[in-house]
Amino acid sequence: MTPELLREIFGWGVLINMGLLLWWLLFITLAHDWTYRFHSRWFKLTVEQFDAIHYQGMAIYKISIFLLYIVPWLALHIAA
Repeated sequence: MTPELLREIFGWGVLINMGLLLWWLLFITLAHDWTYRFHSRWFKLTVEQFDAIHYQGMAIYKISIFLLYIVPWLALHIAA
């Protein structure tokens, strides 16, 4: 694989994952009550627990995007 191809792969990975993160944020923000009711059918969660789980999940996902996509993408741009 060439560095150019890897840069393109990581670049698309960043865009796709940031899009998924934005979709998640918008869905939880705009359809919070519906999403909570949907999940509370299966899990006994308070609204505070539900919010905390999603906040932590989004934080872990965002950190993963930075570590697994953005950092390698930047390193390839610097090195090439």
